Amino acid sequence: MLLAMDVGNTETLIGLFGDVGPDAPDAMGFARASGERGLAYHWRTSTVTERTPDEHAMVLTQLLDLEGLDLRTAVTAIAICSSAPTVTTQLRRMAKRWFSDLDLTVLGPGTKSGMPILYDNPREVGADRIADGVGAFDLYPGASIIVDMGTATVFDVISVKGEYLGGAIAPGVAISLEALYTHAAALRSVELVRPRSVIGRSTAESIQSGVLYGFAAQVDGLVERILDEMGEATVIGTGGLASLIAPITKHVRIVEPWLTLHGLRIVHERNHSKEST
Repeated sequence: MLLAMDVGNTETLIGLFGDVGPDAPDAMGFARASGERGLAYHWRTSTVTERTPDEHAMVLTQLLDLEGLDLRTAVTAIAICSSAPTVTTQLRRMAKRWFSDLDLTVLGPGTKSGMPILYDNPREVGADRIADGVGAFDLYPGASIIVDMGTATVFDVISVKGEYLGGAIAPGVAISLEALYTHAAALRSVELVRPRSVIGRSTAESIQSGVLYGFAAQVDGLVERILDEMGEATVIGTGGLASLIAPITKHVRIVEPWLTLHGLRIVHERNHSKEST
């Protein structure tokens, strides 16, 4: 089974892909739409830049053990995309120390993705953005706009031919809330849930309204401007906050929480034989 890791600035998504039978705990099912192997297990952990290679191996061992799996026998290949260079280095060292006999894909410059990158400098495009694009074009062939709602809110645009055109990057919810609490002493931290109405009737509800509906409006506004430039496209939401914000937008009607992992699996298969996964 392929162990896929998407290392973000705040959280790390980990997925285990393999043959998903009718009785297996299929986490998503989207990867089976084209008859391919699906996401059987998934986990979400905090991104900790201080972890050593041995600590990374220990965390993975414990996560798989929760599902009754043995890391050394269940995993036959590893694929990584990372927005944290320090973590990338440590994961490479982990793979070399503990899994040197397994196929390893680290998505980055020079990795064959199968997607033309039309950025002025293709090396500037984050690995997660490429994985999202590859995954989106596989699931929804044609033009698409991917809205990744994580630490930053990232918009990626894929052409009808499957080319990565570029996008937009804006501060995410977590960054904005942190700035709000830091610079407005009278405002306190609140739980990020949808308030009773857009018009908040308490400070907590006012913050919740401003954040959720404000970011939803930002998403819709940028999507509309992108659509004005490129024409019709499928709009896909992903990232840790997509399930919270997407339902209150006008344009995001598809949410794929594990899109990056799906794209990373495809990139791995393009760089190694499918028998390894």
